[in-house]
Amino acid sequence: DFNVPLNAAGEITDDTRIRAALPTLRALLERSATPILLCHFGRPKGQIVDSLRTTPVGVRLGELLGSPVVKLDARVGADVLAAVKAVPTGTTVLLENVRFHPGETKGDEELARGFAELGHAFVNDAFGASHRGIARFLPSAAGMLLHKEVEAFGRVLNDPARPLVAILGGAKVSDKLTVVNNLLDRVDAILVGGGMAYTFLKSQGHSIGTSLCEDDQLDLCRDSLAKAAERGVDLLLPVDHVIADRFSADADAKECGVDIPDGHMGLDIGPATRALYAARIASAKTVVWNGPMGVFEMEAFRPGTEAVGRALADCDGYTVVGGGDSVAAIHLLGLEGAVSHISTGGGASLELLEGKALPGITALGTA
Repeated sequence: DFNVPLNAAGEITDDTRIRAALPTLRALLERSATPILLCHFGRPKGQIVDSLRTTPVGVRLGELLGSPVVKLDARVGADVLAAVKAVPTGTTVLLENVRFHPGETKGDEELARGFAELGHAFVNDAFGASHRGIARFLPSAAGMLLHKEVEAFGRVLNDPARPLVAILGGAKVSDKLTVVNNLLDRVDAILVGGGMAYTFLKSQGHSIGTSLCEDDQLDLCRDSLAKAAERGVDLLLPVDHVIADRFSADADAKECGVDIPDGHMGLDIGPATRALYAARIASAKTVVWNGPMGVFEMEAFRPGTEAVGRALADCDGYTVVGGGDSVAAIHLLGLEGAVSHISTGGGASLELLEGKALPGITALGTA
């Protein structure tokens, strides 16, 4: 999973996903294998897009590995097979962006066979983009990163040390309600923040001003709250907020109680909520976090996400962070070394929290 972000100059701005694959690659190289790497990069939609070539990934990978990386300009075919056979031992081969092929996102069997012809075994180390096609045609295994991901979420979902606390944030409640309802059968408490909290609060009759809200989800929020009460799960919502009259980094931020006045929108959890959530995290033995508590990209609305991140870092229990924005927040705060596991797959981690099986992992027999 080398789908890393680039700036306007085409430079990699965060190489976390490349670094995460290094242990598996080094293990293969130490055994005199020739790793042939398939990865997608951006969303070229089956077209060749020069700005989405994997060339910068190959350059950075070579720097991190400290060994040769040969980047090819194709993905399958006789020329690719010949190039792979020609590289000396100790070399890693990086293929061109697999999503330049229109069949990649559709599980095209002919494409999977073409990839399989390049190697003797398939190692899946892409938690965020686990495909099952190649596993049908080669002996297959999970890489070290994928194994670590499955192990981490298994520890959260299957046999957690208790209390188990889930922290859920992000913009839309519709993106997380399936997660909420699945976790209500597993956790002791759910702490809700971010834009999704305002739909929950409106469903309880609170005023939310001009805050983000999905009115078509109000009844479903009430159902989730009722389910939580039936199961004895604490589904905690913000008791105060940091608000502004507009969505802007230079807006006049101020604090208010649980009800938000007209003409204002909630953009972060308030100090009382931060203290409440930090206390629940401190008492937990297992914590999983997916989604920020507010618009943490803007400094005025960062304290809630920062408070949760620092509480997570200080927690003595097993802590897992999944989801792009949560991971970005942990890195922004410099807390990555204080968390038990940081997931590389935002969407994949959400699917596991929803209770879904990931086909690419199931195909390896690891799920």
